[in-house]
Amino acid sequence: MDDNRMTNCTTFLQTRQKTLVALGWTLLVLIAGASLVVDSGSAHSWAEQHVPFFWSLFGFIAAVVIIGIARWLGRSGIQAPTDIYDRSLTPICEEEE
Repeated sequence: MDDNRMTNCTTFLQTRQKTLVALGWTLLVLIAGASLVVDSGSAHSWAEQHVPFFWSLFGFIAAVVIIGIARWLGRSGIQAPTDIYDRSLTPICEEEE
């Protein structure tokens, strides 16, 4: 039952990909616009006071770095091959026959 719901949700999102991208861009613009309204008088650093969208840029760059490190770690041997279940079952099935 849960697999069917997940499949339906994935299909629903895939058929509305352009709408989701537009929604993401709209949300990004709203967050960036809201960051301009925030009072920077009590900022703790020079960057917070003088760099527009500082925390938005900081969060974006941090996310890109985290994704890059995760991809590097995955390709360094942590990530299992996509056909691991096929490979691991084949010797067992051959031994039983």
